Amino acid sequence: MDPNELRRIDFSLSEEQEAIRELFADFFEKQSPTTTVRAAEPTGFDPQLWEQLLELGVTQMGVPEEQGGDGVGISELVIIAEEFGRALAPVPLLEHVVATRLLAAAGDDSVGELLAAAMAGERILGLAIDPLTGRQLVSSAAAASDVVAFDGESLVVVSAEGRAHVPNQASLPYAWVDPSTERLTRVAAADPAGLFDVALREFKTLTAAGLVGLTDAALQLSLEFVKSRETMGVALGVLQGVAFPLADVAIAIAGSRNLAYRAAWFMDHEPDTEPWLQASALVEATKTATVGATTSQHMQGGLGFTVEADASLYFLRAKGWALAAGNPRDDSRRIGELRIGSAA
Repeated sequence: MDPNELRRIDFSLSEEQEAIRELFADFFEKQSPTTTVRAAEPTGFDPQLWEQLLELGVTQMGVPEEQGGDGVGISELVIIAEEFGRALAPVPLLEHVVATRLLAAAGDDSVGELLAAAMAGERILGLAIDPLTGRQLVSSAAAASDVVAFDGESLVVVSAEGRAHVPNQASLPYAWVDPSTERLTRVAAADPAGLFDVALREFKTLTAAGLVGLTDAALQLSLEFVKSRETMGVALGVLQGVAFPLADVAIAIAGSRNLAYRAAWFMDHEPDTEPWLQASALVEATKTATVGATTSQHMQGGLGFTVEADASLYFLRAKGWALAAGNPRDDSRRIGELRIGSAA
């Protein structure tokens, strides 16, 4: 029997992975309550939270050990991403981690100082998800001084300070990045297109996990509400019209989590096998988050739709976070192309 066969279907956490989950769950619960999330609006960036996060060494965890990192894989980073999403943490952690891994994979000594600064968290890296052939909106560029991108021929780093934040529904640090007016550095790499494709797949996987955490937190809010409110002498949660939709969300979360973990495991161990998994994880998690956050609001009645309700924080970010990693329709089309190509 192939020793990897079981791991292709069993994505339960090891003791070490469980320890990582507990560490970051505790950190985000304490350091990123909803009051911190609201205070960071509309830019979606809390410098103090970023500094606190650096103490955990997360910015260097995903870099290979031979380059000074901790050498953890996407299978571990996806656990952190889920807890990050659960807390709606207002820092561009996922983009930074993926962009740092991309620079490390390129192996260009000319950007060694930037890589070292990124690993230390001293410079925040953003990631442009579309080929940077002109001016482009980048989800983390208002917080990141350096944006890593692919211009169709090579990897590049576009650098600028103090980019103007572009307001958006999800309160992400969006800003315009313009390679024609900002400082551009080309990064030497043997296969820039291939490396960038890997980075995109990693980003989609981590974003999917973040959306799973987001949805799970929204579900918990609604569960606490329906268990504590009554109608005609019974708790709201015992009514079929309430319990069944919430059960559907819980089932969707479990499926989306398993798919995100599966996509992460394949990225670490068999990246060329089922290359559509990462986009599939994002598409499914987007659907789960959109339906889950909406259901959470509905179950809290008129209160859930007020700006003051925490449910609104999850609702506003459910689609916005997904779009930061790509258009789900484009991903669905790409999944179909890859599956057809594999069958052919």
